[in-house]
Amino acid sequence: MSTWTPGGGLPRSVRLAWGLTDHGSRGPKRGLSLDQVLDAAVAVADAEGLAGLSMSNVAKRLGFTTMSLYRYVDSKEQLVELAWDRAIGPPPQLPETGEWRARLERWAVAEYQAIRARRWCTQLPIRTAPYWPNNMRWLDAALGTLSGTDLDEPTKLQVVLTVSLYVLGRARLSWELELATQNDEMDYADVMPRLLDPERFPRVLAAVEGGAFGPDDTPDDPAENAEWHITDFRFGLDRLLDGFDVFIRQIEEES
Repeated sequence: MSTWTPGGGLPRSVRLAWGLTDHGSRGPKRGLSLDQVLDAAVAVADAEGLAGLSMSNVAKRLGFTTMSLYRYVDSKEQLVELAWDRAIGPPPQLPETGEWRARLERWAVAEYQAIRARRWCTQLPIRTAPYWPNNMRWLDAALGTLSGTDLDEPTKLQVVLTVSLYVLGRARLSWELELATQNDEMDYADVMPRLLDPERFPRVLAAVEGGAFGPDDTPDDPAENAEWHITDFRFGLDRLLDGFDVFIRQIEEES
């Protein structure tokens, strides 16, 4: 095993994020910390969305010049990524022992809730593998849920990434559907029968008639209806974990 050297050979931006170098070392004047910059960035994004998260808006909120922020971050792209990591926060404390499925399910639900809490967090494109502090904490926690299985390390990572991509996708879709529903004056289930030829789209129309797109599947309880996306998310998560359950049992039987 190689010896861990904190910050050795890493870009300045990564060392800054992990606290492995002097924050704000550029330039003669200091008066901020990276934590303050990121807290302000999160506040700007919460108020103005991802489009409003800029160096100038963060600097204005802090009462500093835009150029002063470059002592703490190298670019707007880095500011956005670090703000996202800051907004997500650390993962919950998970049991270190117990059945893997219950632990991974708890992790996935927590990740979904953390990302879904802020719409702008669902809009950040995936440009590279995450290596920021909280991202690594979430990844480490998820891998830990599989520590008692017979999966090898690459397979554990594939399981975690598959679950996490589902979480990200559902969180983003839930926001998009919610906004579309608010802005759309037409009822989807009412429009499709008038739009689609039953000879060309018989299965879609059968789904409509079966209540798949209509109010028949909408809970009567307003509080429950407000959390429809959680119900949809958990349905898919359960089916995903069902599949991994079968897969892991097969691995264990072959071991």
